[in-house]
Amino acid sequence: MIDQYADVFEGIGQLPGVCKLTLKEGAVPTVQPPKRVPFALEKRLKAELDRLEQMKIIEKVTKPTDWVNSVVIVEKANGNLRICLDPVDLNKNLKRPHYPIPTFESITQRCAGAKIFSKLDATSGFWSMMLDDESSDLTTFNTIYGRYKFKRYPFGLNSAQDDFQRKMEEAFENLNLGLIVDDIVICGADDSEHDERLKAALERAREKNVKFNQEKCVFGAESIPYFGHLLTSEGIKPDPEKTRAITEMPPPENSEQLQKLLGMLNYLSRYIPNLSSLNKSLRELARADEYKWKPAHEKAFSKIKSALCSNLAYFDPKCENIEVKVDASKHGLGAVLAVDDNVVAFGSRSMSETEQQYSQIEKDCWQLYLDASISTSIYMAEP
Repeated sequence: MIDQYADVFEGIGQLPGVCKLTLKEGAVPTVQPPKRVPFALEKRLKAELDRLEQMKIIEKVTKPTDWVNSVVIVEKANGNLRICLDPVDLNKNLKRPHYPIPTFESITQRCAGAKIFSKLDATSGFWSMMLDDESSDLTTFNTIYGRYKFKRYPFGLNSAQDDFQRKMEEAFENLNLGLIVDDIVICGADDSEHDERLKAALERAREKNVKFNQEKCVFGAESIPYFGHLLTSEGIKPDPEKTRAITEMPPPENSEQLQKLLGMLNYLSRYIPNLSSLNKSLRELARADEYKWKPAHEKAFSKIKSALCSNLAYFDPKCENIEVKVDASKHGLGAVLAVDDNVVAFGSRSMSETEQQYSQIEKDCWQLYLDASISTSIYMAEP
C-alpha cells in the first residue's frame, strides 16, 4: 500500500483554499530588529533560508511592511536548523477562530473492539496551508540576511492549530478515523476492515493533496503510541516512555521536584486508582513550609509507582452495561467508569479542609452526582 501511494509520502502538501489572518480592532504594528546569530550558524541559516525559499515556503521581502517579527532558530537532533516565527506582538493582536480540538477520549471511543492500528503523521502540517497575500505580509520576519515572509502558515501563530484542525477535518470528513491536528488514527477489528479504512484515508489524502511523513507513520500494528498513551488490541496503556520517568525516578529532593512529580501523576491519573488517597502525604509535603522527606512519603511514592501499570478498556457507547462506581473517604473522592466490568478510567479528587468537614452522607451524595456528571460530559455516556 505504501508503494501504491508513494506520492502521498513525498514532499509537503497543500490543502485546498487559503487562510486569512484577522487583526483585532486598533492593532498597533510593531517592527522587531533581526536577532544576532552565532557565527557558527550563519552559513547554515542562509542555506536553510534559501532552501525554504526554493520550496516556496517563504519569500524575500523588499517592500515596506507594517509588521516585522522576530524568528527563533532551533538546532534539531539531526543537525538541521528549524526556523520558527516568534510573533509575540502579532499573536496579541490576532483574532483566534477557536475551532474545537477533539479530546483523547473522543478518539479512543472509535477503538472499541479494534485489533489492528495505523497512525498517519502529516508532514510539516501547518505548511500545507496557504496564506492570502495580506496575511502573508503580516508574517514578515527579520534576519541578518534581510526580511522574508511566509507564504504558508508558519509555526508559532496562536491561530495555526485551530485553522489546521478545521482544514484537516474538512479534508477527511465522513471517513472512519480519529484526527487530532496532524495525527490520524485508523483502526479495525481485523485486517480487512483496517486495510479498507487505511486505503480510503490514503485515497482522500491524494485527492486533497495531504502529505505524510513515512518515518513517523505506523502501519498495521497491534499497538501505537498516541499522546502519551498506547492504543493496543487489549485496551489503553500508559506509554512506557512516560511511566519510566516515574517508575525509575529517585525520591524528589525539593519542593520543585515534588511539584513536577505531582503534575506527571495528574496526567496519568486515569491509570491510578485512589490517587487522591495515595498522594495525600505528598500533597501535604508540597504545601509544607519545610521540605523533609520521611518514610511515610517513601511508602506513598512506592505505592503510586506500583499502581501505575493499570491497563484500561476502550469506552464503547453502544455497550448496554456501563457503570459509574463512586466512593468517598475522609480526605478524597474516587470513581471508576467501567464497561462490561472492564475499567475505562479511574477518577480521583482531593478535598479541601472545608470539604473534609462535610458529613459522610453529604460526601457520598456529592461524589455520586459529581463523578456521574464528569463521566457523562467526557464520555457521552448515560450514568
